[in-house]
Amino acid sequence: MKNNLTSNRNTRDLLFSQVNSKHKSQIHHLLARTKKTHRPLAWLTTVMIAFFGLIASASAQEESASAHARAIKIDSSVVTEHETKILGKRIKYSATTGTQPVWNSKDEAVATLFYTYYQRTDVKENTKRPLIISFNGGPGSASVWMHVAYTGPRILNIDDEGYPVQPYGVQTNPYSILDVADIVFVNPVNTGYSRVLPKADGSMPSQDEQKKMFFGVNADISYLADWVNTFVTRNNRWRSPKYLIGESYGTTRVSGLALELQNRQWMYLNGVVLVSPTDIGIERNGPVKAANRLPYFAAAAWYHNKLEPELQNKDLTELLPEVEDFTINTLIPALAKGGFISDTEKRDVLKQMARYSGLTEASIAQNNLDVSTAFFWKDLLRDEGKTLGRLDSRYLGIDAKQSGDRPDYWAELTSWLHSFTPAINYYLREELNYKTDIKYNMFGNVHPWDRSNNQTGQNLRLAMAQNPYLNVMIQAGYYDGATNYFDAKYTMWQLDQSGTLKDRLSFKGYRSGHMMYLRRDDLNQSNQDLREFIEASTPRKGAPAMYKR
Repeated sequence: MKNNLTSNRNTRDLLFSQVNSKHKSQIHHLLARTKKTHRPLAWLTTVMIAFFGLIASASAQEESASAHARAIKIDSSVVTEHETKILGKRIKYSATTGTQPVWNSKDEAVATLFYTYYQRTDVKENTKRPLIISFNGGPGSASVWMHVAYTGPRILNIDDEGYPVQPYGVQTNPYSILDVADIVFVNPVNTGYSRVLPKADGSMPSQDEQKKMFFGVNADISYLADWVNTFVTRNNRWRSPKYLIGESYGTTRVSGLALELQNRQWMYLNGVVLVSPTDIGIERNGPVKAANRLPYFAAAAWYHNKLEPELQNKDLTELLPEVEDFTINTLIPALAKGGFISDTEKRDVLKQMARYSGLTEASIAQNNLDVSTAFFWKDLLRDEGKTLGRLDSRYLGIDAKQSGDRPDYWAELTSWLHSFTPAINYYLREELNYKTDIKYNMFGNVHPWDRSNNQTGQNLRLAMAQNPYLNVMIQAGYYDGATNYFDAKYTMWQLDQSGTLKDRLSFKGYRSGHMMYLRRDDLNQSNQDLREFIEASTPRKGAPAMYKR
């Protein structure tokens, strides 16, 4: 009997030692009741075992809830191993998904950025392989579009023209550049799983504080340059040839980063790729802005068979140089004359604009030769009750009314979101094993965005001048009405008016839109263009970085 009592006491003490402090008061209450009712100690031990079981179950639930809390670790990584086939050759690679802090000048973590890093594992020397650092745009867009549709090893399920298909998900990208370069996709603050962090006192920075740290042309460039430096250091990639690729507003970002990395991080690049570029701070207002739309109008009208037979029967690559020549040599000078243009010249220009754009002379006349892109999207197929997509004018929308000067919605964006969103959420969670309950922000809260003092184009030119290794390639889709391809060409021409850098500047056009890689033929070609750009801009061993007379 004594041995049983001792055993029961030992069991009770062991259980008691493992109980949370918040539950001990409840057990003390049970002990008091036992003494009053003269219950045997064995009874109490039995009750405690049952009670402990409930507590253990509750604790497990708490731990499970904590594991799936709507928060993300400041500094983390998950590594998975994979194998794929690119251009018919089998390669092995690792995928690292994780977060890395953004530090302020006091070495305090003020944000954490989510990234996905692909590294080939079946090569002897990774440190000398090219490293591609990839950003999308917005501002406020996650680095999802090029990740699961362009250069990454897995791309979303779409048809050969880029339209979504079900079931949603991902498939192998047989054209990924992972065979020749490692790639990291970086999500700026408030995009993807990247988040602003609370201050030391637990409060969140004010909107003004966040804007100053993150949400502006130059703030964005500054903190991302510091983040890239840390990433390169952690992953031992200082010896690697390094490249930046940005899409849309991401081209503003990487143009500025090229100089910021050189001057403040002492990191010199081999290449910058501008996909569907913005103006990167280079002025093109007035007559140039109005005229530069015409080659895009011609491309979209050609795609929809709205040109007269003589033009429609030409290949697009034969048609566009003709329209570009008219734009530069005739349309810009005509628009520059404004209201003082002669009636005869205006009539001749009007006729040619209608011929190249597919619009009626009456529509163009009503706009005094200055036809906005929004009007074009609404007017080209107005008689069919259809509108054109803004970012990709191959896509068609249906408005409530045929009247008006702009479409009700962007048909291409709604199409993309309902395929990209499930694809990236499935892929990160189920294939790359990154688990969190916070929302993946396709578009994050970054506005109002400070666009003042945008000198990114000038900065890119200066970076090229300072670094003889640095090359730039522009990629643009002919059917992109938001950042049209001829504006991209104009930007390239104006980037260095001296002409001394033109041998390191190149342009590639594609028969698609803003995300030209959605069309399978262009996915193949654009990745191949990247391969050739990387090869051409990686100097032979021992070649000096110098200018020759």
